[in-house]
Amino acid sequence: MSFYGGVEAGGTKFVCAVGTGPDDLRAIERFPTTTPDETISRVIQFFRSQPEPVTAIGIGSFGPVDLAPQSPTWGFITSTPKPGWRDTDLRGRIQQALQVPIGFDTDVNAAALGEQRWGAARGLDTFLYLTVGTGIGGGGVVGGHLMHGLIHPEMGHIPVARRPDDLFEGTCPYHGYGCLEGLACGPAVERRWGAPAATLPADHPAWEMEAYYLARGLASLICTLSPQRVILAGGIMHREHLYPMVRKEVQTWLNGYVQSPAILDRIDQYIVPPGLGDRAGVLGAIALAERSARERS
Repeated sequence: MSFYGGVEAGGTKFVCAVGTGPDDLRAIERFPTTTPDETISRVIQFFRSQPEPVTAIGIGSFGPVDLAPQSPTWGFITSTPKPGWRDTDLRGRIQQALQVPIGFDTDVNAAALGEQRWGAARGLDTFLYLTVGTGIGGGGVVGGHLMHGLIHPEMGHIPVARRPDDLFEGTCPYHGYGCLEGLACGPAVERRWGAPAATLPADHPAWEMEAYYLARGLASLICTLSPQRVILAGGIMHREHLYPMVRKEVQTWLNGYVQSPAILDRIDQYIVPPGLGDRAGVLGAIALAERSARERS
């Protein structure tokens, strides 16, 4: 049996795993994202310590990243605001050390691939995966293909108008309060209200505002990409009372314009949590590895 390695490379933590899917994870390890040298060394050591060698490794990384194989910086983390990580050759260093094929994509595209293979997007060829946590990122599949292009989607940085009664200055270092991430990511919630999102009660006004911004971002993406489903994930979405609030706000904002029963009548099946939960990222990385091995066979 072939085993595959997965690396969920997050700005806060890395998750490494070996297996073949959600029902067969042979090993998993989590550790904080520190310096590139220390963190990449821990990834390499994890795979070298496994009793069975892996056939290929998939990496789903925080970004921005370079996904163009013809580029001299393919597999690099590029213009990230993460201190010390700008212009880091993540893919190349792991491939050089372990000498196996490497599948490389954004963390959210990898999670989307995992959800398509084993989770909430099975049977779909066009869907979105949006994660709301330390930042906001989005990926997904259109016409059966992961979203790539000039670089890759940056759904967290789409423009969103600030609510008239909201004077918050935003947290995005590039756009302030002008983008979805600057207004609705986890640090934005904490800075606006003076407390971590996890500590705020369900009836706190923070959640009405959060639903307002997330719904407007989703409405723009729904109108642009026409996904068959939207998977909404991340630490903020652990507060499950937020899902019905976001669904209602999306319906209000679209105002009947998108005439699909999925939105008009079955929106609880249209905007959904990830079927793989918090394992979507690392399982998606394993799916990337499997695909990479198949393409090279």
